[in-house]
Amino acid sequence: MSLELEQPGLQEQFEQLIEKEDKLEIREFLDHQNISDVAELINAYPEYEAQIIANMAIHRASSVFKILDIAQQKDIVKELPSSKTAELLNELPADDLTDFLEELPKAAIRDLIKLLDPEERKITLSMLGYPEDSVGRLMTPDYVYVFADNTVTEVFSTIRKHGKNSETVDVIYVINDKGELVDDIRIRDVILASPEKRLIEIIDGRVVSLNVNDDQEHASQVFKMNNRVALPVVDDNNILLGIVTIDDMLWVANEEFSEDIQKIGGTEAFDEPYLDIPLLKLFRKRIGWLVVLFLGEMLTATAMGYFEDEITKAVVLALFVPLIISSGGNSGSQASTLIIQAMAVGEISLADWWRVLRRELSSGLLLGGVLGIIGFVRVVVWHSIAPTLYGQHWMLIASTVGFSLVGVVLWGTLSGSMLPIVLKKLGADPAVSSAPFVATLVDVTGLIIYFSVAFFFLQGILL
Repeated sequence: MSLELEQPGLQEQFEQLIEKEDKLEIREFLDHQNISDVAELINAYPEYEAQIIANMAIHRASSVFKILDIAQQKDIVKELPSSKTAELLNELPADDLTDFLEELPKAAIRDLIKLLDPEERKITLSMLGYPEDSVGRLMTPDYVYVFADNTVTEVFSTIRKHGKNSETVDVIYVINDKGELVDDIRIRDVILASPEKRLIEIIDGRVVSLNVNDDQEHASQVFKMNNRVALPVVDDNNILLGIVTIDDMLWVANEEFSEDIQKIGGTEAFDEPYLDIPLLKLFRKRIGWLVVLFLGEMLTATAMGYFEDEITKAVVLALFVPLIISSGGNSGSQASTLIIQAMAVGEISLADWWRVLRRELSSGLLLGGVLGIIGFVRVVVWHSIAPTLYGQHWMLIASTVGFSLVGVVLWGTLSGSMLPIVLKKLGADPAVSSAPFVATLVDVTGLIIYFSVAFFFLQGILL
């Protein structure tokens, strides 16, 4: 049973070793801890992060390095000597190395690329040439492949020879003489087959693969639907280029979730931890959308000005403006968040837009009906308490509020549900249709609906 970092003994022992400055003892201590515990030590002692990495066996150091935050990785590479940096980068799997390099300035990438071995450099440059959010950036070339005419005995020989450096040996990939993907086969099926049997007799041809240019979100859905630990990656000619493993997909899912949450909140996506992002960069990420939303809300003032005469004639209408527009904004934000989340996990697609529209039409009427009744009752109750508050036409005002709430909530629900689908159709990120954006849109249009209903009920009476 491993020691937990929270136990005082682990931290105290590390501090004692640092004071002694015995590199052999430090190395032995670090190499006997779990990778996650070493990462927690780095979090607890950031001033020793480079020293911790430098004093570990290189294969363990790379395992720790790849689970650290990008800010920590950058600091460590800055502090390590060039020789140790080269050793560390060359030990990293190609996909993790690519993920790290793509977060750096171009000048830094150029300097670090020079430290790589020729073969690693070739692979990394190839992967960096793929689109930023493509499967090509995730794949690793470290996998075991065999040929369809190989016997089981030959397959095991290949695994023994190349399996040590591969990302996984749970799945073996079968190719032909041209390098084209024929099938993948689980190691379990190979183990249970007789030694003289050829793979052509075992494979079933039901291979699931990813294209190197596929979007990473699409790849995540393929993993989810097919329950795989690894998937092969091919080019447009079905040539096997690499594999993507489930741990990569977990990182992608986490990053996509974080980005979507930030966008739904009305900011640009952050590429660094919140506490590490510079203040000016944090300002730039947030100010853009705030300005856009502010300009949008200015249209609310414009709409209020347009109905100034109506407000002057029936000041009582102004009392319900916050109630009306906030209800529409809330319903729109609800619908937008639900649809964005459903699209993110693959529950709905663009083809489902009509089903979504019909569903939200019914939901909007039901939700608006409930709020409309509450709004109507609220006016009636207040009138019974203070008969002069709304005047002699209180029933028409109650009806205006009730029917306006139905219309505004219905419009907010439809807008919030359809906007993410429209943006997806146009090739934009649905998360951009964030809750604040939808709320701003519905605020402006909600005023138009409210005063239009008021004009219908009160024309010739108060208006």
